[in-house]
Amino acid sequence: MKKLIFNVLIERDEDGIFVAEVPALKGCYTQAPTYEKLLPRIKEAIELCLEVSDIESLHNLSFEGVQRIEVEV
Repeated sequence: MKKLIFNVLIERDEDGIFVAEVPALKGCYTQAPTYEKLLPRIKEAIELCLEVSDIESLHNLSFEGVQRIEVEV
């Protein structure tokens, strides 16, 4: 069995809900009321996304950093 490592982006929305997204897997995201509940949920979401994805076509991204950008709208 092959082991894969994914970068996960985690944010908190205006209602305090944690939202996790995996950029390498299109449409792979989940949410939870606490950080502790979020981690097993995103792992499960990754596993489910991999069931329907071609592993060979995954985006091979390396983590380079996170930057917050402010814009006025």
